Amino acid sequence: MVGMEKWRRTMAAAVVVIMVLAAAVAAGGAATDQAAPQRILLDTDMDTDDLLALMYILKQNRSEFELKAVTINVNAWSDAGHAVNHLYDILYMMGRDDILVGIGGDGGISDAGTIYPNVGGYLPLIDQGITTVGDCRYRKAVPLEGGGRLDIDTNWGIRRSFLPQGNRRYIPFQQPTTQQVMIDTISAGPTTVILTGSHTNFAIFLMTYPHLKGNVKHIYTMGGGVRSKNPTGCCPKDVTTACTPQQCGDIGNLFSSYSTNPYAEFNIFGDPFAAYQVFHSGIPITLVPLDATNTIPVNEEFFYAFQQHQSTFEAEYCFKSLKMARDTWSDDQFHASYFMWDSFTSGVAISGMRNDKDCLHGNDFAELEYMNITVITSNEPYGIYDGSNPLFDGHAVPKFGLKKGGVHSGHVQTGIVDSFCIIEGSRKGRCEDGYTKEISGLEAVRVRVATKAKSNVDKNSRLDREFFKSFLEVLTLRDNTGRFDITAQFPFYREVLYKPNFVNKSRGKVTIFDMDMSAGDFVSLIYLLKAPVEEIDLKGIFVSGNGWANAATIDIVYDILHMMGRDDIPVGRGTSTALGTGILGCKYVSAIPQGSGGLLDSDTLYGLARSLPRSPRRYTAENSVEHGAPRNTGNPELRQPLAFEVWQSVKKQLDPSEKITILTNGPLTNLANIVLSDRNASSVIKSVYVVGGHIRDENDSNGNVFTVPSNRYAEFNLFLDPLAAKVVLESTMDITLIPLSSQRKASSFQTLLESLEYAENTPESSFVLHLLSLLHDLQQKHRLYHHMGIFLGELLGAVYLVEGSNMEHSLLLKPISIIADNTTSTDGQVVVNEQSANLVKVLEDFDSDEYYSRVANHLGNMERSAVIGSFTEQRASWSRQPDNLRVR
Repeated sequence: MVGMEKWRRTMAAAVVVIMVLAAAVAAGGAATDQAAPQRILLDTDMDTDDLLALMYILKQNRSEFELKAVTINVNAWSDAGHAVNHLYDILYMMGRDDILVGIGGDGGISDAGTIYPNVGGYLPLIDQGITTVGDCRYRKAVPLEGGGRLDIDTNWGIRRSFLPQGNRRYIPFQQPTTQQVMIDTISAGPTTVILTGSHTNFAIFLMTYPHLKGNVKHIYTMGGGVRSKNPTGCCPKDVTTACTPQQCGDIGNLFSSYSTNPYAEFNIFGDPFAAYQVFHSGIPITLVPLDATNTIPVNEEFFYAFQQHQSTFEAEYCFKSLKMARDTWSDDQFHASYFMWDSFTSGVAISGMRNDKDCLHGNDFAELEYMNITVITSNEPYGIYDGSNPLFDGHAVPKFGLKKGGVHSGHVQTGIVDSFCIIEGSRKGRCEDGYTKEISGLEAVRVRVATKAKSNVDKNSRLDREFFKSFLEVLTLRDNTGRFDITAQFPFYREVLYKPNFVNKSRGKVTIFDMDMSAGDFVSLIYLLKAPVEEIDLKGIFVSGNGWANAATIDIVYDILHMMGRDDIPVGRGTSTALGTGILGCKYVSAIPQGSGGLLDSDTLYGLARSLPRSPRRYTAENSVEHGAPRNTGNPELRQPLAFEVWQSVKKQLDPSEKITILTNGPLTNLANIVLSDRNASSVIKSVYVVGGHIRDENDSNGNVFTVPSNRYAEFNLFLDPLAAKVVLESTMDITLIPLSSQRKASSFQTLLESLEYAENTPESSFVLHLLSLLHDLQQKHRLYHHMGIFLGELLGAVYLVEGSNMEHSLLLKPISIIADNTTSTDGQVVVNEQSANLVKVLEDFDSDEYYSRVANHLGNMERSAVIGSFTEQRASWSRQPDNLRVR
């Protein structure tokens, strides 16, 4: 008995020890939980509502939630170069330069379905090939200009007027790719993923690195519509005139494509096959579809409450963005048509992450229920291949090992206009691509779905939704708040316009420069600005958005003009699509790479744009009723002029004896539109210098449209708008063509760089030297930059315009015509046609040695040099008191 008692006491003591140890472990675990905030990766398309979502997440208590990385979706509402620098500026304002940022990548997918590293997500999975070149099948639904990509890239012009500028920026081959950031972030520990754009990036990650799925705790995504009914596009109940409903009652919200697809929502429609991969990944998903977001519009009560809650920089920036979206809305239904899409999703995600830990509390902001759904990626009948589906068409074995005759094997919507999708006699289409459809059976996935935004528990509040209250409270918290805007970043920040004094100076050729904002165009612009006004009087600039840069790159034009002291020169924005191709789409411009060596680099000037001084002038969405807007915005006088308006202004200023000389360095869209719109245009145009076109020689040399192998003889500038080229080059105007053969004689990086090294040093020559050295280095080291000589050759047009009379050269008259028959393999080609009465002067030859010397000496001339040489110089001036304000 004694032994037994001793044993009992020993066991009791052991139990006590075990309990103490268990308590200690539990306490330690609790401490660990408290010390380890929940990790978040956000994949965003940087639209306006995404900015609100990003700010809401950034403002959370970092001991509870830690945003580790942001990756950018670039096949929908924003363009890579503009989006990434926008994000860097936001993070700098918020003091979060520690957050990883991933964008793009130049990897590809083979015809067999092999996914190579670092696919950039520029294209939907169904169209992704080996490069970043491809069609915009689904992206056609996104507007290019007003309310679309231009306004999102610039955040309506507010971005540059408000955000500070730090040191982080896109730099070629130093910028982390999307896939790199996803791998690094998710492999480091359990991570919640929030998707507020199309699912391309994350689908590629899941398909390539399935072993990392286990580290993804949960997916929250805004997208789709399950049982939703679109409340927009409806006729008013008390309407007294004829009214035709538009997307009213549709499940989806594709306002640009409801006549072909009334079922899809923009985020899922951006890449339905990618969304299918995400939904069928086996990872728990909470979907915030239109069903829920339609119940939380930005109503007037919330809008005006927000207006009163701008006590932090982040709240002010978000409100300014939302206000400009409202002020530029196409009708008077903004408060019933604009919803808290992605911001509401961020709230549902944060609440879900907080409450799901104990599984005892529901979501604070949304009513949730489980549904069985799938994502529709193709249309029945399945297994009938009609050329619309690259996953099956032309493949003996379907791509990615897909099943023949399966759910992915039907007709895939080819764009916003697709005859397959149209039902005769109906205003509603039949295509379901991107539809998050409620189904049963093996294809169904059990998903937690937000069905409605919860009402505010405070019945006395003006705000009718619980999330409205939380959003305003969070954005105005003093914790984790923004440090400064651009005006507070520098103690003596000021905006000064630099304009030359040409009083008592004779003026030379009245000149307009038409550019597509390639690297070569910016060097050409600097060259023209260095010319004496007695020889070249640059009166205006046209920019086109259907060439080597997106429309928002117009801000770099303003910065160069500011650097050179020419804030007096107006810049007119042209259209973003080729002549005869409509206002949506990417015909011809889709031949330009979107990643490295293409639009990403052009839009950032290869990472050097942010080294330029910031101009007070910038693109803005400000507008007025006078110019056709539905209402005046806050500062309509700042409105961005159009190319045709700049043309009219320059034309109006002409003396009776003056005419206009035009130099074009991009597609001829702007000039063609002017000629077609202004019957008297040709009578006031003295001459046109066209940098472009390729005339076949005895060597049967190729053109330079390297992304379209079937078109051997076209040159990019003419290929990008063949019909415009035909209108201009087959007109009666006095035209000098500077063809590809001549440009190639001016494309020696080594010779020009050596000449610049020996020339006098000016801020502008240093900048050009830096830019061209970078292009040359990239060309030598990376195959994606093999074509950099194209841009160097473009400078020849500006040099010939300024120096032509002093250069040894030869011109020939040739009868030419332009092929513009809507055939990709021949469009844009120049044909010498002896039967044609249309003669143009063609620059055949010139002294190339003399050319390089003239370029270097011209740029190194101390006269007409930069007024302010760089952003570094500008920062220094903003950091010290101006001389005229100093105490003496």
